[in-house]
Amino acid sequence: MRHLMTNQSCTTTIGHRKASFAADTMKLVSGTTIALALGILAAPLLTRLYAPEAFGTLALFTSITGILGVVGCMRYELAIMLPETDEEAANLLGVSIGFSVLISLLTVPVIWWGKEPILRWLNAPRLAPYLWLVPILVFIHGVFLALNYWNSRTRHFGRLSIARVTSSVATTATKLSAGYAGYATAGTMIGANVGGQALATTVLGGQIWRDDGRLFRRSIRLREMFLGVKQHRKFPIFSTWSSLLNTISIQLPALLIAVFFSPVVVGFYALSHRILSVPMSLIGSAIGQVFFQRASQAKNDGTLPLVVENTFMHLLLIAGLPFLLLIIIGPEVFMVVFGARWIEAGVFAQILAPWLFFVFLGSPISTLYIVLERQEIGLVFNIILVLSRAGSLIIGSIQDNIFLALMLFSASGTIMWACLIVYLISYSGVRLSIFVKTLGAQLFIVTIFLLPVVVAKWLLDWPALLILVTGTFATVLYYAYVIFRDDRIRSLIAQISKGGI
Repeated sequence: MRHLMTNQSCTTTIGHRKASFAADTMKLVSGTTIALALGILAAPLLTRLYAPEAFGTLALFTSITGILGVVGCMRYELAIMLPETDEEAANLLGVSIGFSVLISLLTVPVIWWGKEPILRWLNAPRLAPYLWLVPILVFIHGVFLALNYWNSRTRHFGRLSIARVTSSVATTATKLSAGYAGYATAGTMIGANVGGQALATTVLGGQIWRDDGRLFRRSIRLREMFLGVKQHRKFPIFSTWSSLLNTISIQLPALLIAVFFSPVVVGFYALSHRILSVPMSLIGSAIGQVFFQRASQAKNDGTLPLVVENTFMHLLLIAGLPFLLLIIIGPEVFMVVFGARWIEAGVFAQILAPWLFFVFLGSPISTLYIVLERQEIGLVFNIILVLSRAGSLIIGSIQDNIFLALMLFSASGTIMWACLIVYLISYSGVRLSIFVKTLGAQLFIVTIFLLPVVVAKWLLDWPALLILVTGTFATVLYYAYVIFRDDRIRSLIAQISKGGI
């Protein structure tokens, strides 16, 4: 009898944890959804206002700041999640912000003295007037990362949603108003992005200081910060280089495409990558952020395999259809939605979709490196990833074939991320057979829903608009099916409609 009661108690606790996981994820997703919806709704207008070269120049600027920004805090922002006491975590927040100041200052001489070689190597002279913004955005990005992880630790996920929506509204409004006023330039897009990120950081920082400022004033001390630096030194030693290499591998296509081809081709790549990244930005990053917090607890109470399995299952439910749909009708989607001059970006999307599908599955659970204290595995993975991606793009450039370059790039990324997922799931205690069974079953279900799209395109040869309508209808039916079959999602939606979250 005692055994049965214990099991029942355990089940109740786990059930509560699942509900809490879903609720916290939805708090993040709700704000991200609004922010992304604004960007997606504005995208067809922006692609008709701004030329592909403007998108390409913005992508190059984003690549540079993204690579530098990821090491802005020397990855000490990840350590904020780990201490038992908020006082220790507050000192790690201070460490993270301190490093963001230092790294941004160090980028100033790099940009100043390296400006000409950078512009010449990237074949992007139109980037010259905006390089001075790089150190500013590196600082802003570092502070935002630190505040973001403090926010995750305290589980005030709604604050992050407010910051994201505010930033998206400001950024989108600036781009559209300036574009219609006749200032549809790369500078407008870069300035809007920097301003939007600064606004998001200010809004999030203001909310955190309002609620936790007293704790920071009482707790943060220079001596405790130095102790935190020493205790968590694995983060700069392993995680910094791992994250840097991972970011380089992500930003590498834009940089090398500019070197070997042109900013116009970079623009096509940037739009296709942006659209394919919507599921990751919308849901994957939110799931990953909440998963990190839950997995850290689950490791201690012995429920880590359950958390990993549950998270992976929901990632599959969410991502399978949109990625496979773009593999089938990428050019039609881009031609109808963004205009005829962007059809090549749709072909790029077809090629890149398999890679980003596995990135979507693997990225949220990749924080298991930290939870399981295996940061060195992440470093090795990212070294191999960078080398394989660089090799793929270089081979394509030698053949002067951007499509070959992207196909090799996508194939190498797909293989690497699939191997990583298998390793992480197995190492966390989930049986590999569950992974294979879940993946196969979900892809079979998605294929059934997409059969009408295949028929419309290849058998009936319908116009692009009708094919897109068929794909949209299939998508709506699929997600209705997902909601119907998953009682936890239905319960979550009921909570939202009643204001329960």
